[in-house]
Amino acid sequence: MRRCGPAAARWWRSLVSTPWRGRLALRWPRTRPKRLRKRSRSMTAMQIIFLLTAVVTLFSALRVVTTPNMIHAALWLVTTLVGVAVLYVLLSASFLAVAQVVIYVGAIAILMMFVIMLTRREMRDHGPQTGKQWPWAAVLAVLLFGGLVWMVQSMSLAAAPVAEVPQTAIADLGKALVSPGGFVIPFEVASVLLLAALIGAVYVAWTRRHS
Repeated sequence: MRRCGPAAARWWRSLVSTPWRGRLALRWPRTRPKRLRKRSRSMTAMQIIFLLTAVVTLFSALRVVTTPNMIHAALWLVTTLVGVAVLYVLLSASFLAVAQVVIYVGAIAILMMFVIMLTRREMRDHGPQTGKQWPWAAVLAVLLFGGLVWMVQSMSLAAAPVAEVPQTAIADLGKALVSPGGFVIPFEVASVLLLAALIGAVYVAWTRRHS
């Protein structure tokens, strides 16, 4: 480089400068370590599973309100609730996923199916599926969706520090549900309401059958 003179030295410095190296790095990327490659693959797989679950959940929720058969609507509702549980699992909220399956799928959705089967002779609704005001409802839904999108985009979604969850959190929640100073009264009221709905469905079906 000393023999070539100052002009060649300046050219060599411009050649090995940082922007040029960045362009070369874009053209010829370096091989990543195996750990980084495995991590990127796992993240890509999680994103694909999340997107597929979201699409299935949205489609089943749409079928709940559009199918004329009420039993089919209840089954689509079960699919929607299971999809929400899978989303909870992907968000590392295992307790919420289990609660979603046990409470909503195992109790409420099954109770709805029993009520439908016991109170209706015909499982299919032969009436019109859309009312006269459906254009206004569609416009309102689009406006609400646009407002939600604008609100989410205007929010600052910076990651906040997450506090450590104690290992006894689930045990404390269980104690709060059954302790007198906790949530035992709302818990028992909800169970009584579900039992009353089941008894009322049986009574209505029994009177219709004998009449």
